Amino acid sequence: VRFSLALFKYFFKSFKVTLDADRPFVRKQVLETVTLECCYGKSGGDYVAHTWIVSKLIANSTHDLQRVNVTDLRFKDEMPKDPSKVCHKLILMALQTSDAGLYQCFLNNSQHGVKVLSHGTFLQVYKPMGKILNLSENVKNNILTAQGILLLLCVLLPGAKLLFKVTRCIGLRIEDFSSPYDQIQRAPAETNYEDVYSEGEASLEKP
Repeated sequence: VRFSLALFKYFFKSFKVTLDADRPFVRKQVLETVTLECCYGKSGGDYVAHTWIVSKLIANSTHDLQRVNVTDLRFKDEMPKDPSKVCHKLILMALQTSDAGLYQCFLNNSQHGVKVLSHGTFLQVYKPMGKILNLSENVKNNILTAQGILLLLCVLLPGAKLLFKVTRCIGLRIEDFSSPYDQIQRAPAETNYEDVYSEGEASLEKP
């Protein structure tokens, strides 16, 4: 009896589960299919139950932890075919944006008291941006040609305007640039000064 009890304790303590590295991040488009894996190794041959769970982000930066509904027709939980490599697969088909979240595998063996949660894989599901304008190649080429012409005009018109101003300034006479002060200097001098001094009217006072 003591030997059996010791043997039971030995196997109870020696049984353990070692997780393999998970793919940390997967990004998929809406309606695509993704396969998530939960691989691990164990020291004994005892059966380990597994449950897929997902943590989804909700309001106020909190997470909602829930069990994945594997009965959904879009989901498929595949059991490992090779006993030497325990690797469960969760296949999600026709993805929706609501499927995004952190997917983990909960491993449980009640007999040995083993409860392990895998590292998990975060799934991101996105919608592709639709085209605002569905333009043909001919229309695109015409738009590019028009843009090139407008750009050329924006370069040539200011240069032509500046060249016209320079040509106009060269054709002017030097007199057109003279100031009113220069015109006053060149005007004939006219004396309007009248000598009102009369010799007879001036008298010197004798000492």
